[in-house]
Amino acid sequence: MARNDLRPVTKLRSTAGTGYTYVTRKNRRNQPDRLELRKYDPVARRHVAFREER
Repeated sequence: MARNDLRPVTKLRSTAGTGYTYVTRKNRRNQPDRLELRKYDPVARRHVAFREER
């Protein structure tokens, strides 16, 4: 498998509606469903859930 097939680049968009995004990589074998992480949103100035967008 090529590097991009197993660990694709994914965008994490804020659920606070600010439009802020993080860019990360995920292992498609271990996490086939959508990724959700709790990270800091500097626009909202608090920690919120960030969900993977496709």
